[in-house]
Amino acid sequence: MGLPSFDVSMILIMVLYLLGFLNLSSAAVPNYRVHVCPNDTTYTPNSTYQVNLSYLLSSLSSNATREGGFYNATAGQTPDTSTYGLFLCRGDLSTDTCRDCVAFAATEIVRVYCPVEKVAVIWYDECMLRYSNRSIFSTMQERPGYFMWNTRNATQPDQFRRLAVSTLNDLVPRAANATSGAKKFAVKAVTNASGLQELQTLYSLVQCTPDINSSDCSTCLRKAITSLPKCGPCDGKEGGRVLSPSCNVRFETYPFYLTQSAAAPAPTPIPVLLSPARGKDKISTITIVIIVASIAVSLVIFSVSYCFLRRRARKKKPNALPEENAANEITTVESLQFDFATIEAATNKFSDDNKLGGGGFGEVYKVGITHFLLLPTMASIVVMLESYSVTLPTPEKPAFFLQGGLNQSSRPTKELESDRSSSKSIPLSVDESKITEVYPR
Repeated sequence: MGLPSFDVSMILIMVLYLLGFLNLSSAAVPNYRVHVCPNDTTYTPNSTYQVNLSYLLSSLSSNATREGGFYNATAGQTPDTSTYGLFLCRGDLSTDTCRDCVAFAATEIVRVYCPVEKVAVIWYDECMLRYSNRSIFSTMQERPGYFMWNTRNATQPDQFRRLAVSTLNDLVPRAANATSGAKKFAVKAVTNASGLQELQTLYSLVQCTPDINSSDCSTCLRKAITSLPKCGPCDGKEGGRVLSPSCNVRFETYPFYLTQSAAAPAPTPIPVLLSPARGKDKISTITIVIIVASIAVSLVIFSVSYCFLRRRARKKKPNALPEENAANEITTVESLQFDFATIEAATNKFSDDNKLGGGGFGEVYKVGITHFLLLPTMASIVVMLESYSVTLPTPEKPAFFLQGGLNQSSRPTKELESDRSSSKSIPLSVDESKITEVYPR
């Protein structure tokens, strides 16, 4: 029983779907926070601006693997249809995580949040993406700004607030004075300080877009830090953040960034960060994807090979006579027991003298074949080669022998005149010739 046939195209579709599903599963979905897209400036679908915006977002996504975690681009030839965009990834993240966040943001911002707006900005925990119909590069922009806060209350609100503000202000020079082309990013972890519970740690982060200068970065960060105590819901909480297009600040009592620079300057033990665990998860995911992809590819190769071999075997089945039969213009090999040329010679080219009669199956001839197909055995051949004489076996009835197949009294002849007439009997002759000894060569 043969194996069931496979639909190769269906297998390929299933494999591609499986690989696509694994790819989406392996890419972590970023944590959405907030977006802004004022509706006072919009574009029409299929317009030149939409085409330029699509090209811009594609360019941002394809450049999200840069080490700096920042990139800006412009698309368009005229001021009315040009669009300007940039992205900023959190400074502690890997290029892979940055790429995933930017690609996700570039898709979702026009598909879900801002489908026709010319100006938009969206924040995730991992990155920020924004675009506009006017240039937004190298310009410090504080608005729109958003506050976010932790729901847990600090046990010592006043002392905790002062510690948070002081720690964030200490980070401002480190981020603002970064060298040209470097990330304007700084983090710090503080433990055993006034306002913290025992074994509690305060984690703080500040960051600016690298395209603004040091002065603008410092101004943006300090304004954001100063606004924290003025945020009513933020006051007295164990965590909070300020988001703006050019900078952002954040503090929490749990590690929310993945960098080794979070160690406090004090000689106290450093809390274990989350970066090792994230690395293990990533390696495990990559390993799983490689294994499953290898199995899928092997399945495709096996299926294609099986179908190819099966088709080739089908093509090799005989559908024509051998060349020697074709030369004699015979087309049905099952109906013959002899070569056509042999029969022609045996009947003296189908002479009427050898014709026995005719019927529904055609003309019938008598033949005389001596020693036809009586091939000697290998043992006989050896004897022939080693002896001076050899005796051939007595001929037996040939395969094409009709005696007994027809009643002699009713056998038709060439003198047959009607279906009811009788035929003349033809006497059988006996070959009385002698068989002499054959002298072998």
